[in-house]
Amino acid sequence: MDEHLTVGRVAELAGVTVRTLHHYDEIGLLTPSARTAAGHRAYAPADVRRLREVLGYRRLGFGLRQIADLVDDPATDPVAHLCRLRGLLTDQRDRAAALVAAIDRELQARALGIATTPEEQLRVFGGRLYDTIGSAYPATRRTDSRIAARIWAALGDARTVLNVGAGTGSYEPGDRAVTAVEPSAVMRALRPADAAPCVAAAAGDLPFADGSFDAAMAVSTVHHWPDPVAGLREMRRVARRVVVFTYDADGTGWRERFWLTRDYLPEFAGLLVDWPPLGELTAAIGGRAEPVDVPWDCADGLFEAYWRRPEAYLDERVRRAVSVWTRVGPQAERRAVGMLREDLASGRWTQRNGDLLGRDTAELGLRLLVA
Repeated sequence: MDEHLTVGRVAELAGVTVRTLHHYDEIGLLTPSARTAAGHRAYAPADVRRLREVLGYRRLGFGLRQIADLVDDPATDPVAHLCRLRGLLTDQRDRAAALVAAIDRELQARALGIATTPEEQLRVFGGRLYDTIGSAYPATRRTDSRIAARIWAALGDARTVLNVGAGTGSYEPGDRAVTAVEPSAVMRALRPADAAPCVAAAAGDLPFADGSFDAAMAVSTVHHWPDPVAGLREMRRVARRVVVFTYDADGTGWRERFWLTRDYLPEFAGLLVDWPPLGELTAAIGGRAEPVDVPWDCADGLFEAYWRRPEAYLDERVRRAVSVWTRVGPQAERRAVGMLREDLASGRWTQRNGDLLGRDTAELGLRLLVA
């Protein structure tokens, strides 16, 4: 037992309560390796390393369920966790420093009698959407092999691939030379240690010469770009082939395709007001659009993934990894989730949508643009 620390000593060193450590044990987040002769918890060096990771993520604002998924990831070793935590903490420090500087500028302006505009005041607290939702991605946003097969087949014989808006690295083909582009520091920090090298840049201004890559790909990201058409043109500029996985909002029947937007979340329509037509997106790359059905057991927790598993939308972890819920706002989210919970409990959802339970795939507007 000489290599072990008592629960009291661990609590003292970590700055947490013994009760907190007991709770982590009870929920399976951190179970100590041994017990003392008196039956008390005893922590081995490996337990202490895990606690360090748990506390690091916890103090960055991660939920306990998210932390469990992160620390249990078999592809991430202690060094990778430290690198990830360092990146997140550095980003947090830089954003705090920028906020302090912005506040100092406004204080100086007020001291001189200069009034700042409402836009300037709000811009102080502006941030990228992915910096809000990115921390939940590793838990639910994984590569689905069937969607990946479509994307990788569309890449053809490309050996060098640029992944634009790469996020945490889902769908990056392992048998090709991939370069990733991702503007969010949170997403870059959450990329696995063995992921492709990642450049901090945005789709609308790619820092590469014309024709630098055999192919450029973008997966479930175009709807976050300030100017989707400009970003797609940039992809076409730097690569001879372009593959984009996105959403088709054209036509009058899109709202009826998915029960979630039809019956529970009409606010989704507001997110598509300024979305370019599919024809404009395909024209930007000079390509075509192909439908992509969503499998009933889709491994990638995108917005439409749980069309046959409605209970999943009641899970906070699932919703936090999808930008739609953040964009519609907490009031709409609470109402939609409450209505869905009631309909599932009463059987009303099954009455309306029972025919879906016999299907293997659904056409919900997802498209693969290929040029």
